[in-house]
Parts: sequence; structure tokens; C-alpha cells
Amino acid sequence: MYRFLLTPRWLSGTALAVAAVAVCVWLGTWQLGRFEDKVSSHRDVEQAASAAGPARPLGELLSAAQPQVTTDTVGRPVTVTGTFDQAHQLLVPNRVVDGKQGYYVLTPLRTGDGRTVAVVRGWAPGAPAGETSAEGGSAVAPAPTGEVSVTGRLQAGETSGSGGAVAGGLPAGQLGTINRAALVNKLSDDGWYDGWVSADSVPAGLSPVPTVQPQGGNGLTLRAFQNLGYTLEWFVFGGFVVFMWFRLVRREAEAEQDRALGLDPVLE
Repeated sequence: MYRFLLTPRWLSGTALAVAAVAVCVWLGTWQLGRFEDKVSSHRDVEQAASAAGPARPLGELLSAAQPQVTTDTVGRPVTVTGTFDQAHQLLVPNRVVDGKQGYYVLTPLRTGDGRTVAVVRGWAPGAPAGETSAEGGSAVAPAPTGEVSVTGRLQAGETSGSGGAVAGGLPAGQLGTINRAALVNKLSDDGWYDGWVSADSVPAGLSPVPTVQPQGGNGLTLRAFQNLGYTLEWFVFGGFVVFMWFRLVRREAEAEQDRALGLDPVLE
């Protein structure tokens, strides 16, 4: 009953089905491998941050040879010495810590080499409305005066639309996105270090800001889970090809059986 499978038409059709299944399995395996690579990257970043060792001077991590924060340096403990610019303190709204909505308190730190680093001295719950002074600084948690040494974790600059960041439209004294371009535009100072530092030691009323992985930097992004979805799709396509092949074989076998029993429809 299944001798028709040895005919040229069915041999070529079967070969095509086998090739299609092989391609689907290969593409599904490739997409799964990409997802696993990103998961591995995520684990490596977390392990590197947890095993970063003692704090290093900020200038060593962000040098002239490598001035930007990367996945290798984000979350690393750093120290930086300078003087806080309380007059230009900024509040950064729409930031979530431990599932609660609040805002960062960001104060520029002028270093001895003439450059400036954005230091987030902590997070406070609620909205920052009404917390801004006439000079554009915050009335909450005034920064210490004189030269200070800050220890914290290096963070990557934000991008608009990620983590609550917005492009603009905020009141004076507030900043929507923490990155070098936004800070230069806000405070007209071109000597900013890349990224920002979240202080480990925070004043009363504020909470420390945990390490924020850059968008796409920790491996587990929406794109990574898209790879997992593509994996499922390719395996489903391969299974569908197998299902259709068996269905066509069964239908042809039934037709062969009908012809053997003389049940072919009479053509007029």
C-alpha cells in the first residue's frame, strides 16, 4: 500500500520535507544558542560586579584610553574626590527602587582635575514636586561642604525611554535622563565623566540606589527573549512539516486502497 513512496514524485517530496525539517531544526538550535549566550553574558556581568574587588579611583576605570562605561565596568566600586556643587543639585523623577516610585537626588561633584561626575546621593520615595529651591537645587538632603571622598558604584548613562527616563518637559531643577549629553545641556559644562556614580553611603531620608544595568547590557533583554520565541517558532514549523507529510502519506495510502478495491470515482 505504501509502494507509492518509492515513486519519483514522492521521493523528491520526501527529500524536500526532510530538508525543510533539517533547516527548521538548525535555525531553532541557532536561536536557542543565541539566547543561551545572552543568559551566560548576564551571569558573567553579575559575577564580575559581585567579584569586583576593592573600590578603584574613577579616573582609572574611565581613562583617556577608555572614557565610556561598558558592561565590564558597570557596577564596579569606585572612589572619587572633589567638592559637591549644591547650587546645581538636580532631582531625577520616575525612578523605581524596591517596587516603589520615587526620585534620585543627583549632585555634581567637581574633581581636582577640573572634571565633573554626576553623583546620585540616594533615592527618596514620592514625587519631587515642591522640593526644588530657587537656585535649582533640592531642599532635601543638602550635600556636605568642602572636599569629600565618595565611594559608590559606577553606572552607565541612561537612554530616553528606559528605566523611567524621559527626554524633557520637566520643571527647573529636575533631570529626565542621566547621561552626559543631558547634563551638558542642563548645566552647560562639557567636562563631565561618562555615566554616573551611585553613592554607597547616603544621608538620612534617602536610600542607596542599586546597580542599574544598561539597556541590553546584562543579556536578559526583550531581544534575548525574542530569540527564545524564534526558537519555539522554528521547532513548531519543523513539526508542522512532519505533520503535513504524514497527513499526505495517509491520504495517498487511503486513495491507493480505494483504487485496489475498485472504489475509484467514475470519471465521465
